[in-house]
Amino acid sequence: MKTKKIKVLLIDDEEEFILALARRLEFRGYLCKTAGDGESGIHLMENEPFDIALIDLMMPGLNGLDTLRQIKTINQNLPVILLTGDKPIKNGMAGMRMGAFDYLIKPLDINVLIEKIQSALDCA
Repeated sequence: MKTKKIKVLLIDDEEEFILALARRLEFRGYLCKTAGDGESGIHLMENEPFDIALIDLMMPGLNGLDTLRQIKTINQNLPVILLTGDKPIKNGMAGMRMGAFDYLIKPLDINVLIEKIQSALDCA
């Protein structure tokens, strides 16, 4: 029996980071789609289903919190993990109040990220 691969939407304006993260997740069996900004990520969400989204908080244009807000209007039940390079956690906490499952500080430990993804999917 074939198991369903988990489909991850990655939204981050740091192209090298997001491509490297997608490769690392795909190596571990996830299916990934990337978007370089909030608007593109929302467009992807409107056109195909995802199991989870990882969103950078600090992006030009539509920031991570605005992107989260719009994604939650499209799919209120989609688990979202916020990513930030900022040490102050107020935006991460604000995102959780808006419905994000959790937030992680960059640079990411891939094993911690995978544990968070699995926890978010288990709670969904």
